[in-house]
Amino acid sequence: MKPLRIGTRGSPLALAQAHMVEEALKASGAVTEVVVMSTSGDRIIDRALMDIGGKGLFTQEIEDALLDGRLDLAVHSAKDMPTVLPDGLILAGYLPREDVRDCLVTVSGHRLTELPYGAKVGTASLRRGALVRRIRPDLRIEVFRGNVQTRLTKLRDGVVSATLLARAGLRRLGLEDVATEVLDINAFPPAVGQGAIAIETRAGDDTLAAALAPALCRRTAQAVATERAFLAALDGSCRTPIAGHAIVFEGEVRFTGLILTPDGSRSHAARFTGPAADGPQLGFAAGRQLREVAGERFFDSW
Repeated sequence: MKPLRIGTRGSPLALAQAHMVEEALKASGAVTEVVVMSTSGDRIIDRALMDIGGKGLFTQEIEDALLDGRLDLAVHSAKDMPTVLPDGLILAGYLPREDVRDCLVTVSGHRLTELPYGAKVGTASLRRGALVRRIRPDLRIEVFRGNVQTRLTKLRDGVVSATLLARAGLRRLGLEDVATEVLDINAFPPAVGQGAIAIETRAGDDTLAAALAPALCRRTAQAVATERAFLAALDGSCRTPIAGHAIVFEGEVRFTGLILTPDGSRSHAARFTGPAADGPQLGFAAGRQLREVAGERFFDSW
């Protein structure tokens, strides 16, 4: 039997996520092969993503291989996925979602409110930087990229006093104990798609869809679809920090979205509850609402 070729980035976290999907496919009787690919986002680690092309740098090479048949499916962190996919590709679904919260990691044991005045916090995320500044305007944000292990090494070497990592990733790597503080979701809402593992395939591959179906989580798909629609409505604002989180329970979706200025001094939030089936339309409407409330200059002035 020809193996299903699963494309992934080569970081320990990306590989852990790919192997989770691989195990699910093996349970359906599939033969699999994990194919590691290098992306531009992995190779360029000395600049912020917004300065070198955005989220698509983590997916382009893998998507090219999907389109030309070198891969059968790809596994991504959902938060790394652009809102628009190449023609011919779809998000087939998601594994059940992990904890969406962020963690603060320090060597000193200080929590976010306890860090010394003017301390350096390492992150490449606009959202995390803005949320940190909203809570602690005195802290300095240092552009901090690389995989989880690289960032932890830089932290131990004293490059910064603290860094921020997704709890989901730490759990999948067996590194949850390094977290100094799990940040409150209301004060520190997550990125769109955070904690979800996305599976990308070619459209129309019914055989693969059937093999994947037992592993996929409908509630996660509904929640992430709502969040991604919110982000799509805010497209063109790649220099604006954005957070979005949806929870689906008993056919209902509860959503909170937030946009901030990079210094954290100004923000606008949207909240709604509605039928889960209408999540994408509601999420898009929430994004358009925030554009109107904030005004276009909110997005264009940074």
